[in-house]
Amino acid sequence: MHENADILRDMLIFLAAAVVFIPLFKWMRASTVLGYLAAGLLIGPQVLGLISNSENIHMLASLGVVFLLFTLGLELSFERLRAIRSYVFGLGTLQVTITGALFGLMAFWGGVSATTSIVVGGALAFSSTAFVMQLLQERNEQTTRAGRISFSILLLQDMAVVFLLALLPLLAKEEVELDAAVWQAIGSGVFVLVMIIVAGRFVLRPLYRLVASVHSPEIFVATTLLIVLGVGWAMEAVGLSMALGAFLCGLMLAETEYRHQIDADIYPFKGMLMGLFFMTVGMSVDLSFLVSEWAQLLQLLLVLVVVKVSVITILGKIYNLSYGMAFRIGLILAQGGEFAFVLLGQALTLNLIEQDISQLLLGAVVLSMAITPLLAMLGLWAQNYIDNRNKPIDVPHTIRDEISDIEKHVIIAGFGRVGQSVAKILGAVNIPYIALDLDLNRVNHCRNRGMTVFYGDASRLELLRDAGAKRARAIVITVDQPEIANRIIRELKRNFHGLPLIVRARDRQHAASLEVDGAHAVVPDTAEASLQLGSILIRTLGVSPDETSKILTDFRRNSYAALDDVILGRSR
Repeated sequence: MHENADILRDMLIFLAAAVVFIPLFKWMRASTVLGYLAAGLLIGPQVLGLISNSENIHMLASLGVVFLLFTLGLELSFERLRAIRSYVFGLGTLQVTITGALFGLMAFWGGVSATTSIVVGGALAFSSTAFVMQLLQERNEQTTRAGRISFSILLLQDMAVVFLLALLPLLAKEEVELDAAVWQAIGSGVFVLVMIIVAGRFVLRPLYRLVASVHSPEIFVATTLLIVLGVGWAMEAVGLSMALGAFLCGLMLAETEYRHQIDADIYPFKGMLMGLFFMTVGMSVDLSFLVSEWAQLLQLLLVLVVVKVSVITILGKIYNLSYGMAFRIGLILAQGGEFAFVLLGQALTLNLIEQDISQLLLGAVVLSMAITPLLAMLGLWAQNYIDNRNKPIDVPHTIRDEISDIEKHVIIAGFGRVGQSVAKILGAVNIPYIALDLDLNRVNHCRNRGMTVFYGDASRLELLRDAGAKRARAIVITVDQPEIANRIIRELKRNFHGLPLIVRARDRQHAASLEVDGAHAVVPDTAEASLQLGSILIRTLGVSPDETSKILTDFRRNSYAALDDVILGRSR
């Protein structure tokens, strides 16, 4: 009973620390990962010493990494990989390989063993998926070119973690031959990948179809937990990583129609357990050791940032990025990543790395995370200065090269108030867009803020082709000149059959002409303003938000037909 009470006490301390620190860091607009690390450092043995025995907490926190890798697997559909394959498997592979090799060689020349050098190189080669994706989301830059390429590199890094997690136990065996260990890890990875594809096709989809037919959310969640933990346990039982099993399990489910529901169900578990994981990392930081070795720590931080920025900048130029864009992406990805904690923790457990080296690496990674927002701001400023110093932006011929990696995007014709609002909505749901506008000042301003907008006339056929109209998902026309909007519609209708065309209209008369020209959906400015005014009015008069939303939805679903009746007097 006393042991159970201690576990409960430790859990309460962890939860109380999270409740205090996470809102505080959100209020300071800092990453929640830093909040969890700071909370763990405070309650750990180096500061307050509130946790007496964290072994049980560590076991629970390790499940956070399992669920993180599972959700990463869920994001890796083959369709998504195909769209960005050149950046993922080309640029991403080169970045991980070269950066890891450089750090590994530096460690080896510093006097550590070959196996420890592999651990050091692998741990420092990765960037922080959690930090970078949160930063891009906060700045609405996931669908910009810098955001897409950063995500591609992170995606390859996440997949490379799986390989290293499989490699570490092999390196820990006595008298291991390095070449044999590498080939065994590759062979194991290929074997389990084939098994996963077979199982995903013939087992998981029918299983989830059966579970979904029961219409029980609890059973659906329980099935997901059973599969994740069961596959992870099976992988660990045969000598591979539990986290590796979870990643492969997510990859199996990524191709099913249940992926989004599974992701939504698993999100609370992942978030809380990942918080516990980062707090246990904060507890493991030896603050007195890092303070005593502050000069070496800052030197390692400088080397980490400089090497990563240099490698990514050079590789970016090889992949035809501008100097400014390549340098900016290098600064965005210059930090160490959360998977460094995972790899270093497992390496310590397997006696592949010394405690002092691990502590220095942990300290450098945490500090690099802390300066990530500053590096990202510096990167945006540097890109604008380098790329725009001697050249105007109004060069529509550069569109084709810059968007060559985009598929299933949305083209926005006109990037004023309405167009920018549409772009923000698309960014919120990770749908890429390309905007065209004839106001050069507006284009320059928006591009300096990282938006994917180009100077050009959207009614020109060659410009639409350069913008990828053949592979676009839809085109939104928000220009406020009626004759230009009609001309764009006619050009699109003649050359890009079946492409959905959503158009902003000046009024109902203009909307009618757009529908005749071939628009699939038309939204009159006057109608939308009327709906917004009406919704504010009825909510002021006491109508519930849910009822107000339903009324607006009904009006919009019928393309404002009901409102049309009222305006034209046909309702009576």
